[in-house]
Amino acid sequence: MAGARRIPGPVWLVAAWAATRTLLLLWVLKVFVVPGPDVTSDVSVIYHNWFEILRTGTFPLDDVAWQYPPAAALAILSPATLPFLDYTTAFFVLVCLCDAVVLGLLLYAGGRPGKRRAGAWVWVAGVPLLGPTAYARYDLMVTAVAVLALLAGARHPRVLGALAGFGALLKVWPVLLLVGTARGRDTRQAWATAAATAGTLTLVFAAAMPGSLAFLDFQRDRGTEVESLGALVFHVARHFGWQGEVLLNYGSVEFLGPHVPLVSAAAQALSALAFGWLLLWRLRARTWVPSTLCDAAFAAVLLFTVTSRVISPQYLLWLVGLAAVCLTFRSSRMALPAALTLAATAVTFWEFPIWFAHVVSSDWRGVLLLFVRNGLLVAATLLACRRLWRQTVTPDARRAGSTGRAPRTARPSRAPSPDRPPADRDLTAHTRAAVERPRRAR
Repeated sequence: MAGARRIPGPVWLVAAWAATRTLLLLWVLKVFVVPGPDVTSDVSVIYHNWFEILRTGTFPLDDVAWQYPPAAALAILSPATLPFLDYTTAFFVLVCLCDAVVLGLLLYAGGRPGKRRAGAWVWVAGVPLLGPTAYARYDLMVTAVAVLALLAGARHPRVLGALAGFGALLKVWPVLLLVGTARGRDTRQAWATAAATAGTLTLVFAAAMPGSLAFLDFQRDRGTEVESLGALVFHVARHFGWQGEVLLNYGSVEFLGPHVPLVSAAAQALSALAFGWLLLWRLRARTWVPSTLCDAAFAAVLLFTVTSRVISPQYLLWLVGLAAVCLTFRSSRMALPAALTLAATAVTFWEFPIWFAHVVSSDWRGVLLLFVRNGLLVAATLLACRRLWRQTVTPDARRAGSTGRAPRTARPSRAPSPDRPPADRDLTAHTRAAVERPRRAR
């Protein structure tokens, strides 16, 4: 309507966030029930049991499902800060609070020069695409730490290092945030601070709580989880007589049987190749644009997600958060990989929990879902790596300089004309005089 006042973009963002997060809370509080397994049992049963053990001053040494670094204890114990609520409700409230903090960070960053609010929209839309799982795991808390680290890291390398080191002791993967730090002082400061933070916290936990490193043994013995890329081999093989089974093993639903160790070893080999590619990229990269730090982190986490023996649904939260940070920077070229990640997140909601029974039984619906979801992640990974390489390594990127723009093509020289701007005529006359001066001297 003519004359109507335009509603600012941030208002729409906050309204959309409030609506979608209300739906998430209604899901995890079971006002509305999503078909499939109860995703909240991880909080109400597993996390709550760990909470009772951790509060006694020790880690869950007898539970092979405890596969997290020592600082994860802080996330599990955090509901104690809201003693007026029961454990499960307090956990959901704290996750929602972390969600709001991420939105606030992206909104603030998006209003600064060289940035935009597209990243905030990615966050608002991406989290609910995962369904209630987004609030029923502590991964959103870790993602909040990663988002803060990347947004602060461009100007404060030591803050990036401290948060990455702390995040690595929450769930390991935030150490990959350091991959894209600019060479020189930024890298030295960030990496040294991360090492100091992680080392200090590890020593504190080791001295204060027995069993702080027990998670390493439990992680080492994991197999191929049914949602991983390698699991597709066995999903298809089951239709051709493969004699294996699907069981709850080491806290996740995994394939057990012939050739599973071989596929698990192949996944680890692919992870090693991913590390090698990242190392090669760092050695070859010459151009850093404002978004390189987060673009590299996004590509790195994509690489280690698709090559993992486990692609649990909550892993998509990491990617949504990193994609949101990337798209906050105008110089980022990760729009298409981010869109593919959002599509994979939406498919994951159908894969787990809605049709998880089809995945476990390896029927056509479950296999198709996994092919689509994992295919989207592989495509996002390849595109992200290719765009990162082209922006930072290729000759065009080096000629473009720190602006991240493609270099201009040199124009052929031409005779001066009266249509040229005065500055061009002056430059031509000056150049001609400089050339003719030696001739007159001769």
